[in-house]
Amino acid sequence: MPSRLRSRLATSPVARGAAFPLRTMMVARYDARLIGRSVDWLVHGRETTNFTYDLNALNRDQLCWFVSAVSGAAIGQVRAWIQELEDDNHLSDHVTRRLSTNPRRRISAKEPHWARRFGWYAMIRAAQPERVVETGTHLGLGSCAIAAALLRNGHGRLTTIDIDPEAGHLIGEPWSNVIDRRTGSSVDLLAELMDVDLFLHDSLHTYDYEAKELAAVEPNLRAGAIILSDNAHDSSALSDWAERTGRHYLFFKEQPAGHWWPGDGIGAAWTDQRRGQLHDSVSRASGRGEHH
Repeated sequence: MPSRLRSRLATSPVARGAAFPLRTMMVARYDARLIGRSVDWLVHGRETTNFTYDLNALNRDQLCWFVSAVSGAAIGQVRAWIQELEDDNHLSDHVTRRLSTNPRRRISAKEPHWARRFGWYAMIRAAQPERVVETGTHLGLGSCAIAAALLRNGHGRLTTIDIDPEAGHLIGEPWSNVIDRRTGSSVDLLAELMDVDLFLHDSLHTYDYEAKELAAVEPNLRAGAIILSDNAHDSSALSDWAERTGRHYLFFKEQPAGHWWPGDGIGAAWTDQRRGQLHDSVSRASGRGEHH
């Protein structure tokens, strides 16, 4: 169609109707990609919940910038930490073996895909926490990533909480050496855990329950603590809490590579005090040397 005719048509009363075929093709192309990915997942995938996948390259670098913004760590260092987890064949092989013996292996992934958990790992490498608390252990994929970061730091422990006594199948040595597993109500148990440096909500994903966890852990947070939410793509619980308590808030949205699921994300809340503590913790780690 000549450009002059297109221009006249675009400003005419019938413009919307004339554009309908073009708009239909745009939607069809998008839906065809989504349907293709969905069919591929139905045929080759196994998972029924807690979907795992890789991030596309651009989104993975956006995750690096997110961690840098929250923690204050240099972007190049954050990229190196994420590559560090990617290259951890010992951990990857361990998780793959454990997945193959998982009682629910027929509806679980065959191998680890870290996605946003790269961000958890890098955040812990940056923050150098002594006590990390995670709610919602599930199989323990995130717990393993967190423990691997703590082992690289050479100090710190993870307390992971789940209401299911059988949660954490993927956890094994040496990562289990820095993990304390608790079974029960996360709201009740959070009230007992003191001096928390980094808290991650990944349990029941409702606004009310996340708000209860934040209220329970708040009195026990150390100054400069980082608070992460695995539910921030679907809830404003953390951002509302950050506003009420005078903290900064930022959100990272996943863009899965070749997967039909639109992705989850990471919400982060922190205070300005984190910046000074980061400099001190990195200096201590450099003087102490890393433990692998």
